[in-house]
Amino acid sequence: MATKQPAMRPTGEPVGDVLVRAGGPRRAEADRLREILAEISGEEPVVWASRIIGFGEVEYRCESGHGGRMPVLAYSPAARQHTIYLTSDYEVRWPDLASRLGKYRSGTSCLYLTRLNDVDESVLRELLERTRDHTLAEWSD
Repeated sequence: MATKQPAMRPTGEPVGDVLVRAGGPRRAEADRLREILAEISGEEPVVWASRIIGFGEVEYRCESGHGGRMPVLAYSPAARQHTIYLTSDYEVRWPDLASRLGKYRSGTSCLYLTRLNDVDESVLRELLERTRDHTLAEWSD
């Protein structure tokens, strides 16, 4: 019997296939986000789980025993909004940045942007740099 592949894994799909999900002005924003994340990570983009564009990779293992692979930095472009994946509880961890970022919605580790120009790009870059550093410190051997 074949083993089930984890959902969060590189799929080998072309990055362009995910980028087309962002239409109109969000397409240019999706391209800009790709540039920013590639610059900060120093990695090439790879499609994860058929909808996420990830940069770099780490293996993780939680105290519960659950583990897997995940990108160091990642985002998901879409027609309605962009989702940027950050360190869990980033608003609590870095309130100085969250208060200066601009217009966004949030989840535990997700930053939702309707428009990229609604946020301060320098603050976004710092959030991404801190996420990169935290992820690598937390999960690298």
